[in-house]
Amino acid sequence: MNISKFVAPEIIFGRGSLSQLGESVVRIGASKVFLVSDDGVINAGWVDQAVHYLRAAGVESEIFSSLTTNPKDFEVTEGVIRYREARCDGIVAVGGGSPTDVAKAVAMLAANGGRLQDYEGINKISRPLPPMVIAPSTAGAGSEVSQFTIIVDTVRKLKMSIISKSLVPDIAIVDPELLKSKDAKLAAATGVDALTHGIESYVSLAATPLTDIHALKALQLISHNLVRAVADRQDMEANTNMAMAALTAGLAFSNAILGAAHAMTHQVDGLIDQHHGETNASILPHVMEFNLHTCPDRFRDIAIAMGKDVAGLDTLAAAELSIEAVKRLIADIGLDKGLAQIGLKEEFIPLLSRNAMKDACLVTNPRSATCEEIEAIFRKAM
Repeated sequence: MNISKFVAPEIIFGRGSLSQLGESVVRIGASKVFLVSDDGVINAGWVDQAVHYLRAAGVESEIFSSLTTNPKDFEVTEGVIRYREARCDGIVAVGGGSPTDVAKAVAMLAANGGRLQDYEGINKISRPLPPMVIAPSTAGAGSEVSQFTIIVDTVRKLKMSIISKSLVPDIAIVDPELLKSKDAKLAAATGVDALTHGIESYVSLAATPLTDIHALKALQLISHNLVRAVADRQDMEANTNMAMAALTAGLAFSNAILGAAHAMTHQVDGLIDQHHGETNASILPHVMEFNLHTCPDRFRDIAIAMGKDVAGLDTLAAAELSIEAVKRLIADIGLDKGLAQIGLKEEFIPLLSRNAMKDACLVTNPRSATCEEIEAIFRKAM
């Protein structure tokens, strides 16, 4: 018998749903929350709204925004100190993947102690975390529903993947209104992140019928809405559909895990502090080419989900259209750049490849890869 497990938080979705924040925090039993965000979200006014909803429900808050695009270990350490000093008993994140990852890591260390590096890998958290509510402001990371947190180890200059069902938030509040304050470049980059989540989770060795449904739906939504969302940041139909796409892709990859593209991008982002979605855009098509012959039927499904007509084509020819669709979409949103163009030097490829071999995401890639093969993919992506 095949037995699979699917983990997800309570999800509140829809325009204006941030108004549910205070009531949600009360329901999970917190009275003073550590509210993690970033300067962009604060300047857009969303944190003020969040604090208003919390106060209306009788909940105090301590705001923490000392973090960067790729959250770092020392930022988490500072957050834990602040969390304890403020005597908080819950966590809220309002923002993109960076605030959400920091919020989860702070919750983990506040409850379990030790160093972030102690939890790198899969299922190393032993004690329950403080209650968490996450409200994303981007349509990409899917962290609001995932069992991942990704933090940069500044000594080793790589991103650590920490994976545990303990990191799944209690409640995810997905309000598409928050997306309007993000610029076109960020909308494009985060959209490619969601695209990569959908593709890698669908071809993952850990994919199940439950994750497949979410992965394919995400790919359909992204294919039909990402270009529109990038072109017009006030297009609320496109923004709402992209919010749903990021959510469904997050549910898929949280349960099916990912693959070689993420194992590789984690290393690049940790080294040169590049936005994760832009790195994915450079690497994803080449990883797809590497994996294609291992599961062509799956890539055929991806091509169909992305709107390609495969009538009359054999499985492999249809599968190849998935790569064409991805390259076209990436070009249409202006992210068709090689790794060299986003700042990576070729001399770092051997180190990045060795580190990628240790990344937990590589375990579920559909095709086994040697360090030399990872190097070759990096070079093609330059």
